Amino acid sequence: MVNDFMDFGLEDWDEDDEDQVLYESEEFSKRYNFEVEKAEPLSTDDLPVLPLRGVVVYPMMWLPLPIGQRRSIRLVEDNLPENRMIALVTSKDENIERPSPEQIHTIGTAAQVHRVLRTPDGTIRLLVQGMERIRVVEYVQEQPYLRARVEVLPEIIEDDIKMEALMRAVQDLFRRLIDLEPQMPDELAVMAMNVENARQLAYLVASSLRLDVEEAQKLLEMDSVYEKLLRLTQLLNKEIEVLELGRKIQSEAQGEMERMQRDFFLREQLKAIQKELGEDDEQSADIRELEERIAAAQMPEEAEKEARRELDRMRRMPIQAAEYSVIKTYLDLMVSLPWQKTTPDNLDIEHARKVLDEDHYGLDEIKERILEFLAVRKLRAERKSDEGEEDLHDRIRREREGVVLCFVGPPGVGKTSLGISIARAMNRKFVRLALGGIRDEAEIRGFRRTYIGSMPGRIIQSLRRVESKNPVFMLDEVDKLGRDFRGDPSSALLEVLDPEQNREFRDHYLDVPFDLSQVMFITTANVLDTIPGPLQDRMEIIQLSSYTEDEKVKIAQGYLLPRQIRENGLRPEEVTMTEAALREIIQGYTREAGVRNMEREIGKVCRKIAAKIAAGTAPETTVVDAPDIYHYLGKRRYHGEEIAERVEIPGVAVGLAWTMTGGDIMFFEATRVPGEKGFTLTGQLGEVMKESAQAALSYVRSRARDLGIDPDFFKTSDIHLHIPAGAIPKDGPSAGITMATALASLLTGRRVRPDTGMTGEITLRGKVLPVGGIKEKVLAAARFGLTTVILPRHNEADLDDVPETVRERIHFVLVDTVDEVLQAALEEVPAEAVEPPALAAESSAPGRAG
Repeated sequence: MVNDFMDFGLEDWDEDDEDQVLYESEEFSKRYNFEVEKAEPLSTDDLPVLPLRGVVVYPMMWLPLPIGQRRSIRLVEDNLPENRMIALVTSKDENIERPSPEQIHTIGTAAQVHRVLRTPDGTIRLLVQGMERIRVVEYVQEQPYLRARVEVLPEIIEDDIKMEALMRAVQDLFRRLIDLEPQMPDELAVMAMNVENARQLAYLVASSLRLDVEEAQKLLEMDSVYEKLLRLTQLLNKEIEVLELGRKIQSEAQGEMERMQRDFFLREQLKAIQKELGEDDEQSADIRELEERIAAAQMPEEAEKEARRELDRMRRMPIQAAEYSVIKTYLDLMVSLPWQKTTPDNLDIEHARKVLDEDHYGLDEIKERILEFLAVRKLRAERKSDEGEEDLHDRIRREREGVVLCFVGPPGVGKTSLGISIARAMNRKFVRLALGGIRDEAEIRGFRRTYIGSMPGRIIQSLRRVESKNPVFMLDEVDKLGRDFRGDPSSALLEVLDPEQNREFRDHYLDVPFDLSQVMFITTANVLDTIPGPLQDRMEIIQLSSYTEDEKVKIAQGYLLPRQIRENGLRPEEVTMTEAALREIIQGYTREAGVRNMEREIGKVCRKIAAKIAAGTAPETTVVDAPDIYHYLGKRRYHGEEIAERVEIPGVAVGLAWTMTGGDIMFFEATRVPGEKGFTLTGQLGEVMKESAQAALSYVRSRARDLGIDPDFFKTSDIHLHIPAGAIPKDGPSAGITMATALASLLTGRRVRPDTGMTGEITLRGKVLPVGGIKEKVLAAARFGLTTVILPRHNEADLDDVPETVRERIHFVLVDTVDEVLQAALEEVPAEAVEPPALAAESSAPGRAG
């Protein structure tokens, strides 16, 4: 049987002149064109064992083997040329240089040595030919090299149609593999197709594949040739799949590279064409445009220096680079900011007064403050022109606004719309930024350019959008800023709202100072409690109070109704709404400090009228009176509080409260049950309110004898004090005198006067201390029909803020002690014994806090 099909990669053995030929067999000298049957018979007595590392030798396989270990060289010297047969067995661990018998596989290949060369570096190279599979039966020698008794392991060869089909499948797969693998010669495919012996085909394919040592050893140890071919089929399919995927990836990568090269060549050609035509390429056009815009932007020195530095980086950078677009975006922002763009102020005082009166009814204090601001700026401008040139320090101080207004008041009273009116009166642009829910400091200061997708803060973005350096900038809902691990936005606002610091405000994205001193900042809030003290210190607080019923009627007649008529496509002559109808809407359908819900209800009436007009069923003029409101808006949502009915039983008092939605009234109910010194408080009260209740009870107990109460009442009774609307949290000290009055009314049997409301903090000694929100509380009392209000004497000055029309309708009782409160609030004669009703769980208005 001819074996020259295994002769690949052996030509170097004849051409290496530096190698010294120690041995060469006759077969090899005849160009290894010989028959296997002519080889020496295989001796099974014992053979020298040469351990192999990282390689498995198959039968019928030619392989060059370099050896350098002393014991391997000794094996060659002792056995050649007399005995050319050696056992080649693979080590289990290729990292072990001198494996012991236990570290060598038991199945290997008996091979003939056909040539031995000694190289100049002292190593020996063998050319061996695999003959038969063998199993190591027993090692007979370990020193100076291994010798073992072996036995031949012949393969099982099935000669049937299944074997033939499997051989053809292996040949086809092997041919496909060679087509995909450029490093494998095409002659291998021809050899595989001409092989008729299944054993030869299996070893030819196995010796050509990239198999790891473990897989190659398993293949050698298989006894059945059919199983060998079946396993080779799996390995070939896997290798073909890997090569096809690699070729696909390479093809896609090559296509992408070719596309990029094509684009590059086309761009270069386009540049050459544009150069010939005297035109610029895209990059040159961008740089030239940015240079012109930087020169025209009138930036400060530091900002212009930074912009030109970035432009130089952009000029040296290829347009395909990712950093190129980042720099371009940054420079686009820099050149579009209003570094020196301002709008001229309209300092006409009468014009400003007219605009403010057109947009808002009342709010006299705020209007006067705006007019004062304009007057100061007008005087500065006029006297500067009379006195001549001024130095830089004076100019800077003149240009600074020096004021940050903070409008604080309940919703719907016109805080945001007032900012728009101020901008219109001053002929300035208006920008609004809602701060509610902002928790990230970077929303104010911006993100550093080191982050992907970074952008400037909302302050800089808004100024870029409005294109003016001196707009009216409204920061809405400043009391609703959040705070978490990302930072404290309210702290970032400290620099923005400080006229002495914001002249050099540094946004993290810009990283250059921007002058905010000419911006007129206006903030709005519902409450001051949640605004940090340092931030409050930078603002001028202006309180906006609730509207009275008369003011709401005037606002509806002059502003809300005309606007809703216009927005709903009606004409003024088509709708008329009487004052009684407006009061019915205010009393029965809205209960608020402002007029926002009132406008919604008026708009609903207008839409229903518009629907009738469109259907052709409405008269030329629709007059809406109080009885008609029910047909437009349905049943009333709010009914007048029956205060007299609620307080006809001793132990119930009416307190005045102030919330973020305006003033309101609260009922304090006390009852007495048999028990042992228990005092129960319900209604979801805060700690401060609970302490006030304890102080009120202690005071009443201390004055029991003077009030005509059994001094030992607490030993046999439990007291329960309840404030309805128990699902709404309530807190604050201003309910102290109300709780003391309710307890005193319960224990004395004297009812509280039904027309009386009260507010004030008490001490343990019975002193009445001042509280806040007097105007809102008095307006709430007037809204609910109370005619007497008990207030701390120290709050007398706060009554100046109450509208005169309300002051005329209410009798104010100013007190210093709780005794004075009880004298004014309780009836003289105890009421008859009445079975107390169940504690109420109703509320006069949602969202209330005591």
